[in-house]
Amino acid sequence: MNKKFVLGIYDDEDVLLTAIENIRAAGTKIYDVFSPYPVHGIDDVLGIKRSRLPIVAFFGGLFGMSFALWMQIWMLGFDWPMIIGGKPHIALPSFIPVTFELTVLCSAFSMVITFFIVSKLKPSLKVNVFDKRSTDDKFVMAIEVKEGVTDMSALNNLLRSNGAIEVNEKEVVK
Repeated sequence: MNKKFVLGIYDDEDVLLTAIENIRAAGTKIYDVFSPYPVHGIDDVLGIKRSRLPIVAFFGGLFGMSFALWMQIWMLGFDWPMIIGGKPHIALPSFIPVTFELTVLCSAFSMVITFFIVSKLKPSLKVNVFDKRSTDDKFVMAIEVKEGVTDMSALNNLLRSNGAIEVNEKEVVK
């Protein structure tokens, strides 16, 4: 399936932020913005909501902690009880290192797996790069073109009037 995009190329991040505000105010939906480095405040301007990944990390860590405690209490207290150094079978202070490590491990794995699923990232041989200069010194704003709905000349004029130094069209295989 091919998708067509109009790319606005910018050379200044302040001009880009102002252009994003103006273009969104004009009712145009921005597909994505690519920059060579993180731009402070671009998430707010694009209207991107705060990530819910910390919630996943919390529940992954809670699962890891619960599993570690259950595993140690079961193994050392019920399945194969042994008296080690005169300590009781269920000695919670000695369980802290393993509990901490499994909490961190499960939290990290849950975040990574969730990130890949939500972002729809999967192994691919071909990576779609809208404009190679977005990895060097330019900022690229991509707007998806819908056939029969998008007025190309109006969109071109809107991008140019908001500071785009170049406007290109690109067709991407998705």
